[in-house]
Amino acid sequence: MPSHSVALYAAMFLLVVPTLLWLLSLRLSDASIVDIFWGLGFVGVAWIGFGWGDGAAPRKLWLAVFASLWGLRLSGYLAWRNLGKGEDARYQAMRKRNGDKWPLRSLFVVFWLQAALIFVISLPLQVAMSQPSPSSLGGLDVVGMALVLLGTACEGTADWQLARWKRDPQHRGQVMQHGLWRYTRHPNYFGDFVVWWGLYCGALATGVGAWTVLSPVLMSLLLMRVSGVPLLEKSMKERPGYADYVRRTSSFFPRPPRD
Repeated sequence: MPSHSVALYAAMFLLVVPTLLWLLSLRLSDASIVDIFWGLGFVGVAWIGFGWGDGAAPRKLWLAVFASLWGLRLSGYLAWRNLGKGEDARYQAMRKRNGDKWPLRSLFVVFWLQAALIFVISLPLQVAMSQPSPSSLGGLDVVGMALVLLGTACEGTADWQLARWKRDPQHRGQVMQHGLWRYTRHPNYFGDFVVWWGLYCGALATGVGAWTVLSPVLMSLLLMRVSGVPLLEKSMKERPGYADYVRRTSSFFPRPPRD
């Protein structure tokens, strides 16, 4: 289990900051600012674990630094993509469905729900940073670092390729099928998947963190079955050429496209 101090301070952080963001969202009439906090929330928990955890210093350091590489890149990208462009269509639809109840309901179903997910998904970080042994890094730590770097690079490359492709007005309404997007319809989500299995390796390396497998499993389910792939594909299925893209290209795990 994570130490009491790490769990307590993480919970406090994930209660206070999302609540303040919720108050800001009421002023801006924009609940989608919560998306930018997603990566930053994990960065905050990682450094809370680094500061208050009793774990081995080398393991705490690699987990905090590598989680920050992933989280800061993701939040920075989402801020660059979303800020100043109004509320995301998903939240607009939720606002319309809930009417006058939305301001208060958004605190529970958007901001605090995301905070709870961050707390649960970050359990490998919290546990690994609370365990003092083994005191040195081992093979699982090395595998974890490699996976996080690979996943972050995959996610970042996919986002860069898509943003560059979208800058061409001739591509409006079309489907991106180049670069990493040729091998999977969701290379950014696949990169996210790899990152969280990599961070889980840090918990496994302590010898007591195997039970935190619920973290990468939950993240995998969210990406593949709930809020990742299904929502995006629903919004794209009417685009010209998308049905053929689906036929040729893997939904999630990369593979050569079918002829």
